[in-house]
Amino acid sequence: MGSTVAMGAAFRTACALAALTLLAGCGAPEGEGGAPDGGDTVEDAPEVSAEAGRPEEVTSGLEVPWGLDFLPDGSALIAERDSAEIVRVTEDGTVTDVGTVEEAVPGGEGGLLGLAVHPDFPTRPYVYTYYTSASDNRISRWEYDPEDEALSAEEVILDGIPSASHHNGGRIAFGPDGLLYAGTGDAGLKESSQDTDSLAGKILRMTPEGDPAPDNPFDDHVYSYGHRNVQGLAWDEEGDLYATEFGQDELDEVNLIEPGGDYGWPEVEGPGGGDEYVDPLVTWSPAEASPSGAAIAGGSLWVAALRGERLWEVPLTGDGGVGEPVEHHRGEYGRLRTVVATPDGGGLWSTTSNRDDYGSPSEGDDRVLRIPLD
Repeated sequence: MGSTVAMGAAFRTACALAALTLLAGCGAPEGEGGAPDGGDTVEDAPEVSAEAGRPEEVTSGLEVPWGLDFLPDGSALIAERDSAEIVRVTEDGTVTDVGTVEEAVPGGEGGLLGLAVHPDFPTRPYVYTYYTSASDNRISRWEYDPEDEALSAEEVILDGIPSASHHNGGRIAFGPDGLLYAGTGDAGLKESSQDTDSLAGKILRMTPEGDPAPDNPFDDHVYSYGHRNVQGLAWDEEGDLYATEFGQDELDEVNLIEPGGDYGWPEVEGPGGGDEYVDPLVTWSPAEASPSGAAIAGGSLWVAALRGERLWEVPLTGDGGVGEPVEHHRGEYGRLRTVVATPDGGGLWSTTSNRDDYGSPSEGDDRVLRIPLD
């Protein structure tokens, strides 16, 4: 079964059966995803504006690299889920340890997860982490000195996000509005996704100090709800937010996020078929996706696939519309966890996740790959 772009029900079903049965997924079972249904018709979609070139290895030997964000000098800070360490990786592949998140408790799908650098770094010399502690998931702010290459002065800015061995969410990123966004999972408590007083199964939006954004729809941290396990966050040039999400047994999703929107979980998986829930733009079967990190560059949304072991390209048509997804590098590097656009927009960095509980690591895993966009 292949990816599907949302359209009228009859046409959508026909397309799903006719055009999209070409792709068959393989790989490990983490992050159950989605199958067909989801956005705009594809006849008017532009041709892919940037082609993914051959990946080249930046560095290797990391322990489940999960969060990644760039510093102004072009190097990147990377959070390793299972070691709870943060490393700095330069463009030539030099790796330097910069600190350990001592309160992180790796296990299952938890541990040291998302990482974001303050957009005004180094004027505001802060690095943010999302991690699983012994009692919850939490977001912390750290001071980072690039000269000493060291983290210090942890300040927990949001705690109490429900945690479990699975469905911890974990992606954090600053939006174009200068606010910090976080994708959380339902932590196995399905009904919490529909409870806007709970931090589970949500996209959260907050100030850099951790306070709820003043114009959030429910006067708390919640920006959107009804999510199962949000994994990727990315904004286009128009400021629209796209999020990737693990489904359960049938449908993984790419969603266009609306403030206060209900994305249906656990009442529906994939399209809800009515006005009560916001339908996804794109869905995939878990075997071909289990979509994790997301980035926008070259006119497309790029999605790293875990179980699907490939990089998906979703062309953006403007006004929140999408074209037909295109797969790249299927089965070549194993599970892909994170994808981030380089500061100049001319390429992507992606991480593998073959040393997690679901992967089959080869010598050198896990890796950071540089993917040029031609």
